Order: sequence, then structure tokens, then C-alpha cells
Amino acid sequence: MALLTRHGRRNRIASSRKSWLAFSFFLVPLLALAQTPAPHATEDRGTHEGDLELETASKNPLALRAFLYKMPKGADLHVHLTGAVYAETFIRDAIQDKLCVNTHTFAFERPQANYAGSSAPTCVAGDVPVANSLHDPRLYNGMVDAFSMRSFVPSSGVSAHDHFFDAFAKFGGTDKSHFGEWLDEVATRAAAQNEQYLELMYTPPFPHASALADKVSWNDDFQQLRQSLLDGGIRDDIASAQDTLAQGEAQRRQIEKCGAPDAEPACNVEIRFLYQVLREAPKERVFAQTLLGFEVATADPQVVGINYVQPEDGQKSMNDYALQMQIVGYFHSAYPGVHISLHAGELAFGLVPPAQLCCHVRLAVEQAHAERIGHGVDIMYEDHPHELLKEMARQHVMVEINLSSNDVILGVSGMDHPFPIYRQFGVPVALSTDDEGVSRIDLTHEFVRAVETYNLKYSDLKQMVRASLEHSFLPGKSLWQTEDSFTKPAAACAIDKLGADKPSAACAAFLKSSEKASQQWELERRFKTFESSF
Repeated sequence: MALLTRHGRRNRIASSRKSWLAFSFFLVPLLALAQTPAPHATEDRGTHEGDLELETASKNPLALRAFLYKMPKGADLHVHLTGAVYAETFIRDAIQDKLCVNTHTFAFERPQANYAGSSAPTCVAGDVPVANSLHDPRLYNGMVDAFSMRSFVPSSGVSAHDHFFDAFAKFGGTDKSHFGEWLDEVATRAAAQNEQYLELMYTPPFPHASALADKVSWNDDFQQLRQSLLDGGIRDDIASAQDTLAQGEAQRRQIEKCGAPDAEPACNVEIRFLYQVLREAPKERVFAQTLLGFEVATADPQVVGINYVQPEDGQKSMNDYALQMQIVGYFHSAYPGVHISLHAGELAFGLVPPAQLCCHVRLAVEQAHAERIGHGVDIMYEDHPHELLKEMARQHVMVEINLSSNDVILGVSGMDHPFPIYRQFGVPVALSTDDEGVSRIDLTHEFVRAVETYNLKYSDLKQMVRASLEHSFLPGKSLWQTEDSFTKPAAACAIDKLGADKPSAACAAFLKSSEKASQQWELERRFKTFESSF
């Protein structure tokens, strides 16, 4: 009986083994399927590990900077070119230009004469050659401090706001022949920090447009005013603006040896321009320059949009703000293909009367049709701010966040800054530098500041970095199926691993058709490389 029992048990075991083997033919593929990473699961794993790495690095400020310095940062979308150049560069350029400097204001001055063969300019009383600073530390350091926020301490009658904006006039005498050198400096700094795209705000010379504006009487009929300026030949300035930008880019690429075997990494930084309009000018000139900006952006693919600059709290800026937004709105309807980013809400309580905080961001969004807002600091002082925030989120209007600039100029930082509120309401945001040369910072500094102040995770930073390219004004469709939702790539790349070196034929064709998607793909490749080092 025992033998029979053992024999029966053997039969049952054998039968079980046969059943298990049969079942395994179905189970193994299921297990393999379960163990196969879901689309982009590797990316999710990298993000999770990035959160852990950032948490560890955050325990030491120097370790945090080292981690963030290497992290891919996508685009810096809010950069004034002349404000991004460091003071030391302007001093070097002024020496080459044989300029003088006022020993009291530390502002560059034109010499009385630069004689051929002379190594020094002839300066007026109170001025000395800038070259003297090479042997005079007090003069050299005085210029660096005057051109930047280094060592600045507010005093009676001299605010950080005023010192900041006054700096531009002091170093503004340098010759524009250095334009390509300035592009190289900014691109080189960006490349070192793993940035790949810059939109630089710059104003090409426009004396003819200004002269036309002064001749043409103001007309509340924008269509007639525009036609008067066109009839006056304002389009003649387009070629000059294009030449200025093209020559600067060519000079930059020559400096960086682009295309050569020993090309500099900065060659891989893509640069486009936003045409700056000076909002503190009389309304006739603002209108004329805005027209020229839209015309240049229409004619030149290097110029991807326009922006209004100069202090938003200035007398003309405040008095004419609503009119200026109407002007931009009119040109948006006339030139619908031109992108618009606007400084709006770069104001703080006490800087202007409370009633004047009512509506700058709203007018920029609703009247001027701005796709991006620069600063947006006073958003919670606007009329019905929560409704405006919801509207911006619904329309995907991105805010360019400039933490250091807002602290230095406006005295707004920490929880007094609306950055967390924008994120809470789902308004897309991205960190930017504004004027890294004047502020003596770089984009990594802004990432460090954001993490330390707001306890951000790597996944938060990654979202903002992706948003920077999503809201760039590069032409072409986005890599992502849904705007600001970075989970599903476009259908052409749905089966591909994000950032792969060899995308499928369909994906490659899609990327080739879109500069924006191509840059976004490159960003994903950089994330993959960076996260593989964890």
C-alpha cells in the first residue's frame, strides 16, 4: 500500500510537472512582458534616481552647485545680451576701442581724438584712458563695481534698482564691432553649464526709424500710422538689422572655430534673437520701433520674436503701458506669425502706487497676446489674480522666472516671490538669468537658488527644463503630443526611446522637419547621458 501510495504520488508529481511545463509556455512570455520596461520607464527611473541624487547633493551648497552645473538645462529664454556680458569684457573692449572713463562716475566716454599711431586717446578733463586701469586697481575695480552689482550697498538716494539700470549707460560706449565676441562669451558660458539654446534680446541700431517717427505725426489710427511709416521707407532698416545679426553670428562662429576639428563646445549652443523695443521712448518712436521689430522678425529667421525692455516703472512706461499693449496687439493681428514675449509685472509694492499694480500682466496676456511673460512678479497684486492665473495656465502662457534679478532690483525673494504660486496653479515656468553679467551670476546659480529656497526636486527641475524648450520660439512642432505634458512623444516617435542616437525612420523625418522637436530630442539625449552617471 505504501508502494502504491508512493507510486501514485510520483504520478501526481509527474502530472504536475507536465502541467507546469505546459503552463510555463504561457507564463514565461507573460513574465517577460511584465519585466519589459514600459515605454519611457527608464526615463522615470532616471528621474527618481535624480531626486535621490539631488537630495544628497542639497546637503552641501558646493555639492549642489556641482550637481546642477552638469545637469542639462535646455534653454535660457530671458537674456539681455549686453546685460549678460561681464564687466571685465567691456573694460577689455574699451581699451581696444581707446575709450576714456570718467574717474568719478566710472562711465565710458568718447575721447576728444584718437590719433593714428598713438597708443592712448586724448581725454577731456576728469577722464582718463580706460587702459590706465591695467595699472590702477582702484580704477579697474571701480568700473567693475559700476558696471555690475558686485559690492553694491544701497545708500541714501541710490537704490539697487537705480544702480542696476544705470550700469547699462556706463558701459554702453563700447563699439558694436565686439558683438560677435559678446555672443561667444554668452554661448561659451552656456555650453559649460549644459545649456543648448538661447534667445537673446538685442536692439540693432535704428536711427532711421527714430527719425521717421519724429517726422510722422502721431495718429490714433494705427493702420494709417503704420502705412505712413512704411511709405517713409522704414523697411530700409531691415537689411541693416539683418546684417548686424548675421555678422555677429559669423564672428562668433569664427572665434569658436565651428566646423573645424577643434571646434569649441559653444558651437553646439543654438542662438536666436528677440528684437528689443525701448518702451521708455515717446509713443511715436515706440510704435515705429515695434513696427520695425515685427518687420525684421518676419524677414529674418534669426529673429524669432519681439520684447519690450527698459524699466517697467519708468515714467513713460507707466503712463503709456496700456497704449503700448494696444500697439503690440495691433501688430500681432497684422503679423500673426511673429512671437511675443513681454516684460510685464516687473513691479513691486511700494515701487509704484498700489493702483498701478492692477493689470500689467493681464494687459500683456489679453491685449498684447503675449505667449510668455518676463518676471510677472506683481501677479498677486493684480485685479482678480486667481482668475488670471487660471487663464494663463489654460492658455499655456509661460513665465520666465528671474529670481536673482527680482531680488536685486525689486527686493522680492523667498515666499514673497510668486514662483510657487505659478507652479501651484499649473502655469508653466522656466528659470532664466535676465542679466547674468550685471548680476554676476549664471543659470546654474538660479537653479541652486530655486532648490535651496523652494525645496525643489530633480523632477521639478526637469519639468521646467523641458518647459523652456517647449515654450521656445523655435519653428516647428513640439516633440510632445500634448502641450506642457511631457509623458507621450509625438506619434512619429512613439515607439522610440527618447533621445536615442538612431531614431526610427519616421521619427528621424519628424525631427528633421522641426527645429523645436530636434532640440527637445537632444535634451532627452542629454538627460539620458546625465542620469546614466548616477
